[in-house]
Amino acid sequence: MRLCRVVVMGPSGVGKTHIGAALATELGLRFVDADDLHSAAAIEWMRAGNALSDDDRAPWLARVARALADAPPPGLVVACSALKRAYRDTLCAAAPDLFFVELDAPAEVIAARLEWRDGHFMPPTQLAHQLATLEHLEAEENGFRLDATWPDDELVAVASELVRAIDQ
Repeated sequence: MRLCRVVVMGPSGVGKTHIGAALATELGLRFVDADDLHSAAAIEWMRAGNALSDDDRAPWLARVARALADAPPPGLVVACSALKRAYRDTLCAAAPDLFFVELDAPAEVIAARLEWRDGHFMPPTQLAHQLATLEHLEAEENGFRLDATWPDDELVAVASELVRAIDQ
């Protein structure tokens, strides 16, 4: 397998971290949660119920891009919201072969997941803002969208099959 770099993307609560970690294990790749690359100030800002601006996100996106660019073989899976095309373009500038797996679910499903999730800094009240910001993958972007309401094992199996197919 050539150097493989994948971003599992979508709004908070859609399952990026869980599916991304399982996908990384399935593919034999390292996993990074982009939430861990936020500054302490940004996390506190979001914990207080505030959305980050594009300017606030820029240093974080630069850290995510650097992690992707510096990924040693065989590669890396990153869970990252990547809500806007401009954010994805920033990541692709650092890793041109980047592949996206967009997890998509109805707002009510994501809201329910956020309500039972403990210990995360992103409050459920920010879901509407994230969904309003979300720009789904476009046809010319390297990636695909999957229904995040599928069973986890099915999501990971389909995602790993599609990622492996691009490696051919």
